[in-house]
Amino acid sequence: MEQQINILVVEDDNDINQLLCRIIKKSNYLPQPAYSGTEAMLYLEKQEWDLMLLDLMLPGMSGEKILEKVNAYSNVPIIIISAKGEQQTKINSLRSGADDYITKPFDVEEVSARIDSNLRRSKRANTIPRKKELTHKDILIDLESKNVQVNSIMLTLTAREYAILVLLLTSPKKVFSKSNLFESVWNETFHGDDNTVNVHMSNLRNKLARANPDEEYIETIWGMGYRIKS
Repeated sequence: MEQQINILVVEDDNDINQLLCRIIKKSNYLPQPAYSGTEAMLYLEKQEWDLMLLDLMLPGMSGEKILEKVNAYSNVPIIIISAKGEQQTKINSLRSGADDYITKPFDVEEVSARIDSNLRRSKRANTIPRKKELTHKDILIDLESKNVQVNSIMLTLTAREYAILVLLLTSPKKVFSKSNLFESVWNETFHGDDNTVNVHMSNLRNKLARANPDEEYIETIWGMGYRIKS
């Protein structure tokens, strides 16, 4: 059975939002309407999305701000659908991380085609053959043998510590919240118990620091989570 495609529709105009949801359903994808920037952020924090349709002029938080926040921790494809037709707005949005830009009023068939096109592109990017090694600074991970070297020193990591490090290195620009880490590594629903993640993260950092005390590998983004330090 094919996995369901989930698309977040962020548009404060009820009629337009419903129209976009109908376009998505016609293609057998699953839409989730959100009517404000704040509501959109709640959905984005709660689960992973295959695609997002995003208006720029929103109550609660602007589309530009959402674009900036989402691109800091996620690779979700984003199509801007906006009444702002100025060339500079389009250029700024695409430079800020949007994958496509559609101007209102839009053609229904064009929206449908662009959704399909962006999903295809995203799927191709995700099916590129996986690397056999991950490297960052002086970290070298052999993904087949699961050996981890730092500063040419072989580390002994627990299964959870190894999974955390691989997850962070696989998406070096993404900020992982504690719930992201827990649900990805433990494969269980996160119920707000920070201690489990904190202990494993602390142990991993200590092992990395012992191998190379002069380097910092994992940074804490206060109020958001963790990411690999560039």
